[in-house]
Amino acid sequence: MSLIRTARPKSVTFITTVIARMALGGAIVATSLAPGRVQAATAPDRPAAHARLASSLMPAAATAASAARARSIARGMLRSFDWRRRQFKYLNRLWDRESGWNVFAQNPFSGAYGIPQALPPGKMAAAGANWRTSARTQIRWGLGYIKEAYRSPRRAWDHELATGWY
Repeated sequence: MSLIRTARPKSVTFITTVIARMALGGAIVATSLAPGRVQAATAPDRPAAHARLASSLMPAAATAASAARARSIARGMLRSFDWRRRQFKYLNRLWDRESGWNVFAQNPFSGAYGIPQALPPGKMAAAGANWRTSARTQIRWGLGYIKEAYRSPRRAWDHELATGWY
């Protein structure tokens, strides 16, 4: 692991941008950011590195906008799973608790990933090749899982309340 130090706090933004661009090529993932320094490490696992980098660099406003967009996508998909709009409040509570509607959310203990916290995460590939980065793909997979396992978001939420997981 190497440490990059900067002379001026203003240059942190520049270095963060450079590291982000390099990570997209698969070379580096930022592990922490602080005024005046960036800690970086090589990242052989590109998809996981992308997820860690995106979640650590994404500003709060962008995260909130992404969550709002994901909620909108989910609302629009309810009908295709034969659910009424009133099921959304239970889905919202469930995925707020699980991931905060963050596409890149990763449970450090179990390894569960994404908005629906799929375990193992690769199961979401059945819904699309872009499962690591696409809210739409993750939501489609998560709604299918809920339909199959619990029949409705309300039942999934009830199970979450009773057991602490769904």
